[in-house]
Amino acid sequence: MAENRLFFVGTHGTDDPTRAVMPFVAALGAKTSGIDVEIALLMEAVYLVKDDVAKTVHGVGFPPLTELLADAIEQKIPIHV
Repeated sequence: MAENRLFFVGTHGTDDPTRAVMPFVAALGAKTSGIDVEIALLMEAVYLVKDDVAKTVHGVGFPPLTELLADAIEQKIPIHV
């Protein structure tokens, strides 16, 4: 039987806050559906895990990145930097 897994890749940082939060929003949504997920951060997105940077990122129509990061950690979603 095939296993349901998704791997989300983020490449945007503070240059585009809405795109920056998308891997976290999508991964958290998939996780609530019972799908195993992981997140990889590349390029500018690697800086999102720094506390001082995360506090400044709030995508349009989404929770702040600090909240999304906390939820991802709580859900034990692996984040590769």
